[in-house]
Amino acid sequence: MRNLVPAETLENAATTQYRELLTQAKAQKALAPDDYPQLRRLRSIAQRIIPFAAQWNPRAAQWRWEVNLIGSKQINAFCMPGGKIVFYTGIIDQLKLSDDEIAMIMGHEMAHALREHSREQLAKTQATNLGIRLGASLLGLGDLSTMAANLGGKLLTLKFSRNDESEADLVGLELAARAGYDPRAAITLWQKMGQATGSNGIGFLSTHP
Repeated sequence: MRNLVPAETLENAATTQYRELLTQAKAQKALAPDDYPQLRRLRSIAQRIIPFAAQWNPRAAQWRWEVNLIGSKQINAFCMPGGKIVFYTGIIDQLKLSDDEIAMIMGHEMAHALREHSREQLAKTQATNLGIRLGASLLGLGDLSTMAANLGGKLLTLKFSRNDESEADLVGLELAARAGYDPRAAITLWQKMGQATGSNGIGFLSTHP
């Protein structure tokens, strides 16, 4: 199914979407500068985790990883296909995250990209839109590539399945642990997350069942 969306095409679409997001944040003076302490902290954690990423996806060895921080009260973070990571200040400040807890979140989000969960979800969307009855063999690669690029704008609103989230938990935990972070931080992280979001499932927990 995921072959309906070429990995390279989706990664390029994600990079375009990422650039647009950063441009918007910069225009709103919400994009953290390179010397901002919280951003330097995030990038330091990422540098420790990234060397272990290629074990889960060989393409990751060629990804141009990026980490940026956007000023927002949102309790959220994500990693787009191709290794484009964003944290919002809200998730760090409101949850008062330790480095170990940040590593748990970062590993989880990186795992979504490494295991190509976005690619699977978009492929399902494409298959639905195109109609399985047409048969993938009738479609030229150019058509598929164009559609994948158009779907790039949906990357920030994707909802992953519970199976995807469970896999991201396991892979992310291992990534962070191999980088030297305490996996027990996952427990305190989810306790903080539950307290911050309450029973309404808002914010981060709405997309992380």
